[in-house]
Amino acid sequence: MSAWFHRSRASVDRAQDSDLLLSVQGLVKRFGSVQAVDGFDLEVRPGEIYGLVGPDGAGKTTTLRLVLGLMKPDAGRCLVLGRDVQTGGASVRSQMGYLSQAYALYGDLSVEENLSFFGQLFGLSRHEYRKRRDRLLAITDLAEFTRRPAGALSGGMYKKLALACALLHEPKLLVLDEPTNGVDPVSRLQLWELVAEFAAQSMGVLVSTPLMEEAARCHRVSVMHRGRSLVEGRPQDLVADLAEHTFRLHLADSPRAAEKLDSVVMALSVESRTSLRVVVRPGEEHRLRALAAELGARMEPAAASFEDRFILSVVQAERDAGERGGK
Repeated sequence: MSAWFHRSRASVDRAQDSDLLLSVQGLVKRFGSVQAVDGFDLEVRPGEIYGLVGPDGAGKTTTLRLVLGLMKPDAGRCLVLGRDVQTGGASVRSQMGYLSQAYALYGDLSVEENLSFFGQLFGLSRHEYRKRRDRLLAITDLAEFTRRPAGALSGGMYKKLALACALLHEPKLLVLDEPTNGVDPVSRLQLWELVAEFAAQSMGVLVSTPLMEEAARCHRVSVMHRGRSLVEGRPQDLVADLAEHTFRLHLADSPRAAEKLDSVVMALSVESRTSLRVVVRPGEEHRLRALAAELGARMEPAAASFEDRFILSVVQAERDAGERGGK
């Protein structure tokens, strides 16, 4: 495990008894007949990276907008440093920084001009702005590009500039909505390194992502599905529950074989035409071996991953919904 995780993890441990940065309680949001967020709860502490993980439509972005006070919930509330974002006004919202997944900077303004605009927006003095600007430019490796228009930056550089703008006023809570969307792998890693560095300085981070490898970088995660949290906890703990029940089957026709395995597996994914990855129900390993032999498949243990945990949670939720609907 990388050094940045240990640094940031230590800051969370020190903050366990500190006041919460963010407390989301029974959050509900509807759009007509669509239940976008359904009784959602979460807590974020200083130094913690908390991830909302799920596919498009899971309710991640709506939850973030409710946290930021950009939408009014139908029920529940969001507290930042103990104050309601709906009634606390600018003094509460000023404690948060926001990086949206949309490209929201002024493309015809340079890197310097965008930073200057946000510095004025946040009411920074000239001295304070210059000090923070110089630090953020150094951290993001943008110091050599201050005259380049934001619209001419690469995807990764653009996101770094957007992150710098969101951090100019030194918020206590950083909210990131799929921050690496459209970013190359190298820039994605650099962005996460930056996020971890700020978290190590006791900033709380609430981030949404559909990517399993990014979820594994968080200190705690909530797997979202149809506006609800299916499972919540430390990624390594959630994966550990599956360690003894994950297997890979090598066979001639995996899609066709998948239908026969449904009765013994909790989650199943097709890795290739000749490979299946399965998470089997506890105590059902012997039945899986019998079915594998019947199908002429070679069976071997596989290291459990967060993706297995995610698939299992969503599949189980869909099965439960189907059973309720059939009654």
